[in-house]
Amino acid sequence: MKADFQVVLDACILANFSICDLFLRLAETPRLYLPRWSEEILVETHRTHIGKLGWPADIAESFQRALREQFPEAMVTKYEPLIDQCTNDIKDRHVLASAIRCQAEIICTFNLKDFPSHALQPWGITACHPQDYLLTLYAIDRVLVVRKIEAIARKRGIEAEDHLIQLGRFVPSFSQRLLDDMGV
Repeated sequence: MKADFQVVLDACILANFSICDLFLRLAETPRLYLPRWSEEILVETHRTHIGKLGWPADIAESFQRALREQFPEAMVTKYEPLIDQCTNDIKDRHVLASAIRCQAEIICTFNLKDFPSHALQPWGITACHPQDYLLTLYAIDRVLVVRKIEAIARKRGIEAEDHLIQLGRFVPSFSQRLLDDMGV
């Protein structure tokens, strides 16, 4: 399956490595959606990695390079003229402008309060919490989602159930749903 449904991933998604890893794997071939972001979102992600999460500069730079190399089609450009037309939280207007520019219908973010429906509705865009979007992707292709989680767990040297428990810190409903379906 190759899906071209565009979803703007906010910096809070990209900065959270566990969540980002799953989202990006679900965007690999055969992808369930097409991730989108802007230069400003990547700068914000980098700033969070270094300033808030304490990543070493070389690791943060390597992460940025990998995003750009592995997902070149994700970059949204020429969104800046739209920023002044956005009425959501001022610090996240660039995110909405990016979504408008690439005609994404969803912004995936932990910061739903920064994207009130009255600011998104005129553009036909919805802000979605990552656990809700992961549940949607799971409903589309359960086998693929479980395979990706198993691959991440193998790479980390842990069981898939343990990885889901770790993910539960950030996306509890998604994690619990998969654990229930696995009979754990």
